[in-house]
Amino acid sequence: MPNRLFLGIINQMKEVVHRTIGVLDEAYAVVACSDLGRMGETRETLSGEIFSSQEVFVHEGYTYRGIGSLPSSGYTVFVEGVDEQAATYAEMLAISLSNIKQYYDEKYDRGNFVKNIILDNILPGDIYLKARELHFNGDVSRVVLLVHIHTPSEISAFDVIQNLFPEKNKDFVININETDIAVVKELRSRVESKDLEKLAQSIADTLGSEFYTQISVGIGTAVEGIKELARSFKEAQVALEVGKVFDTEKTIVSYDNLGIARLIYQLPTTLCDMFLREVFKRGSIDSLDQETLFTIQRFFENNLNVSETSRKLFVHRNTLVYRLEKIKRLTGLDLREFDDAIVFKVALMVKKYLMANPVKY
Repeated sequence: MPNRLFLGIINQMKEVVHRTIGVLDEAYAVVACSDLGRMGETRETLSGEIFSSQEVFVHEGYTYRGIGSLPSSGYTVFVEGVDEQAATYAEMLAISLSNIKQYYDEKYDRGNFVKNIILDNILPGDIYLKARELHFNGDVSRVVLLVHIHTPSEISAFDVIQNLFPEKNKDFVININETDIAVVKELRSRVESKDLEKLAQSIADTLGSEFYTQISVGIGTAVEGIKELARSFKEAQVALEVGKVFDTEKTIVSYDNLGIARLIYQLPTTLCDMFLREVFKRGSIDSLDQETLFTIQRFFENNLNVSETSRKLFVHRNTLVYRLEKIKRLTGLDLREFDDAIVFKVALMVKKYLMANPVKY
């Protein structure tokens, strides 16, 4: 926010107020004042503990009121005097300057511009016009990482993540809501999915190890062109949603690596329910106990290798064969056959999906 904009308003209002009025920044330095001789002064006696943007307070002969509805706005107005009239002037000044600041941010702030793009709050035809107005490079490669906070703490995750991306003209950290933060990262060269996962893991490690904040991160695909940022953001959202269903143990989920889970997630629940009924004509998948399901999982993990699976499960090979025969009798699917194994694997994933999204008739 250019301080000269505040200064212009203060100069216009001093003829009406007839008192010394001005604005402090977050370091309590005077950035605009009707008394130009006080520009640049720092009011070091002010303490952050007495500051509240939603309340008027007095200190050493002046009345103060924060600009905006949040303390993080960083600006405070001050009016000479501690009487009721001074409080009224402070309230009026705060409201006026807050509206001006909001208008300026919406018109000129790049971060707000990027936020409007990823949330589809700007018409496609206006994107390039706005980009030129802001001198925003829209032709570089970028990717969106969506951070979901599971365990909020006293430390601001937004501030921590912002410090991890100091190049504020290239990388943008955006608050989406109370639990979600988007990181729009500019990519200098073509990167692989594993490189983006390392970046996401570094965010998770920093918040987890240093601030005890548990998060998960969804990673969209790298896109060329500013209009495509909305797609990368939606992909990051899908990655998080699919991860909650199919990869509950993972904290980093990349859209590029969702595989068949992405297809299942996009299917109607009624169609998924119909698929399960067709696959398990002989008996429901619910008839399989936990030990059997655990055996099936290990069998898949060992590439349908009976000998290797029995060794990992610490059971005799014949015991495993008996269990597989039992599964064949109950479901009609022989997991030793590749085609049947594929069908069963997909069926297990569909079952997970339906448990998270019950069928609605």
